[in-house]
Amino acid sequence: MTRNHPNQLSIERYRRKAAGYDASAERTMPLRRRTIALLHLQPGQCVLDVGAGTGLSYALLREGVGTGGRVMAFEQSPDMFALAQARVQREGWTNVWHANQPAETVRLPALADAVLFNYTHDICRSPDAVRNILRQVKPGARVAMAGIKAFPRWTGPLVLVSWLKNRPYNANPGGLRAPWRGVAAHCDGFRWHSTQWGMGYIASGIYRGGIS
Repeated sequence: MTRNHPNQLSIERYRRKAAGYDASAERTMPLRRRTIALLHLQPGQCVLDVGAGTGLSYALLREGVGTGGRVMAFEQSPDMFALAQARVQREGWTNVWHANQPAETVRLPALADAVLFNYTHDICRSPDAVRNILRQVKPGARVAMAGIKAFPRWTGPLVLVSWLKNRPYNANPGGLRAPWRGVAAHCDGFRWHSTQWGMGYIASGIYRGGIS
């Protein structure tokens, strides 16, 4: 992987942000909870946390699937993953499987019953990543998403604000008009609505399958 490859750029950016990530993400925890609630998790299910970062969603996902369920996750940033690993070890969670791997090549130990894309803009913009993830998801699985999107065009200069807000975290900060599009194309009943005064979104749908 070259230094200018999007994945490598992302890794370098999160190397600088890892230590303070949990504190910075605290303000969006209510949005994270709302997004996870859209998965309608049931005890015994297997849920996938895409681009899991420091594992901030693990506890909430475990609440949904119970001790008889399983949380699967992956994160390509070694620095972020190290914090997630420390979290799992500290809490003694035995039903969390996670790996330090990129979305384009990760191999999961089981098919997922539900999938969370929480602020995973670069992954959602990568067709290879989306295909690799969804081919490891059961048809009929619930999908929930949250992230940054562009302000409406009529807001004028505010359109640039969302791009500038996204750029420090993502190697591909564009594509903010409909960042859910690559995932939504494989879902039925997909719905989204704005959050954060128009700069954010949450969305959900049902994966229809068909990716081999």
